[in-house]
Amino acid sequence: MSDFRTYDLGRGSVTTAEVRNRVLRNTYWLLALSMIPTVFGAWIGITTGFSMFAAASPMMTLLLFFAVAMGLIFAIERFRNSGVGVVLLLAFTFFMGLMLSRLLSFVLGMVNGPTLIMMAFGGTAVIFGVMATVATVSKRSFAGLGQWLFMGVIVLIVASIANMFLQLPALMLTVSVIAIVIFSAYILFDLQRVVNGGETSYVSATLRIYLDLYNVFTNLLVILSIFGGGGGNRN
Repeated sequence: MSDFRTYDLGRGSVTTAEVRNRVLRNTYWLLALSMIPTVFGAWIGITTGFSMFAAASPMMTLLLFFAVAMGLIFAIERFRNSGVGVVLLLAFTFFMGLMLSRLLSFVLGMVNGPTLIMMAFGGTAVIFGVMATVATVSKRSFAGLGQWLFMGVIVLIVASIANMFLQLPALMLTVSVIAIVIFSAYILFDLQRVVNGGETSYVSATLRIYLDLYNVFTNLLVILSIFGGGGGNRN
């Protein structure tokens, strides 16, 4: 579970529909493009054995994740209005795919692993479609959700780190379910910011929505592997 929020609450709103539509359109295009390095990073992680290293050294992997991810996110926000920001964002999505390889390797070790991955992908796509539709057509403002969702993320991070030591299946399941709810709501929140003109950089918008989708997908996959992985492991 990973999310890093860097909202500047003082940013003004874009007033022209043309600019808002351009930011939204570019966000969708860059979001689609970001899937390519994510898949490539996951493939590299699985084929090179990085996923095995991640499984054998969870604490080292966690420290690596936070150090690299925070550094890249800081750099992306620094260059959010230039082409450098796009390049850094694609590098970030590659890294996130690399970190995803541990979970994917575990699921692929199940007899029905590929099916579970496709189900998680499909479920994430459905959630995104629903939230994108609501964000676009709804007249209601969801700006008030921001602070509550952020506090929920903090609780999830603490619970996730605690469960690395406790290893409680019930806690892991609870965290995953709540994470899906929170990050589904974040998709709605972040997309409506773009639709309403509250976000002027498609790079920053893509970064946040990518993290929302990443967390929904990973937690869906965890739940599916618990309840749908009855086929056992491959021998």
